[in-house]
Amino acid sequence: MLAQRLESEKAALRLTPDEWQVRLFGQDAEEPEHDARHTLIEAMLWNMASRALVLGTNVILDYGFWAREEREDFRLRAKQLGASSEVHFLDVPEDELMRRLAARNSQLSQASFHIPEDMMKPWIAFFQKPTPDELERRE
Repeated sequence: MLAQRLESEKAALRLTPDEWQVRLFGQDAEEPEHDARHTLIEAMLWNMASRALVLGTNVILDYGFWAREEREDFRLRAKQLGASSEVHFLDVPEDELMRRLAARNSQLSQASFHIPEDMMKPWIAFFQKPTPDELERRE
């Protein structure tokens, strides 16, 4: 996993909402409360991340960042704290994403929750691929 590799390479604090979601609420992806819980977890993780950034610690937000607007929002937050930011992106075809999802779903752990295929397909269609300027490091 890219985030775990970067965590080691950059001596960073990796914050992955899915890990928290499963440990706190179990396999809840299809429950009505899932999205509200996920939003709350991301907000709490950002609070930790912002403190770590102020202290000079590298942070990896292992969030979905499905839309450019969301990525730009967090980059602005980092800039306001005096931190630089980078977007890392793996360009993977849909058939490979679905293969990886099937593998993930067959090996559930405390680090990931089951995502039904029919739930993932609309997200794949919604995803806004980062533009080249988004992939540049910002100070």
